[in-house]
Amino acid sequence: MHQVSPTFARKVLGVVGTSGSGKTTLLEHLLTQLAAQGLKVNVIKHSHHDLQFEPPHKDSARLRTAGAAEVMVGSPFRYAIIHELRDAPEPTLDEQLARMSPADLTLLEGFKTYPIDKLEVHRLENGRAPLYPHDERVVAVAADHPRPDGLRASLAWLDVNQPAEVLAWLLAHLKKTSAPG
Repeated sequence: MHQVSPTFARKVLGVVGTSGSGKTTLLEHLLTQLAAQGLKVNVIKHSHHDLQFEPPHKDSARLRTAGAAEVMVGSPFRYAIIHELRDAPEPTLDEQLARMSPADLTLLEGFKTYPIDKLEVHRLENGRAPLYPHDERVVAVAADHPRPDGLRASLAWLDVNQPAEVLAWLLAHLKKTSAPG
């Protein structure tokens, strides 16, 4: 089972849901609003696919392909570090979080099997079963349908089509989980 240190878990929220549910669209809205309020928010997006960051003919790709363990590409606008695993295991979430700069909150897209608090984005039209009935770490659901009967009282139910409502919940959740003790 995956582990996450308590130090990191306090300022981490997973945003989970099936493909096409609107996770990235919701995250874009939340990030825009959180940044406008002066909060520093990091994001880690998990992918099961190979990642290509630069065209193969570019210098950084050529150097990485030649054997560099890491290549940093920097400019006056941004920088990126590309680290080749070369058959090493995928870094744990704690290792990934440790490489990030300090932030008020780190949002994770994916990581649905990790023991972290999660906001699930669920749409009936996708026709896929939700995670929240079987995962106690889903603390809120942003959905396009009314709250079903019989859910645990602690599960927040939000309207995915009202992103301001989701933002208000997120800010309250961040305040609650960041409080000492």
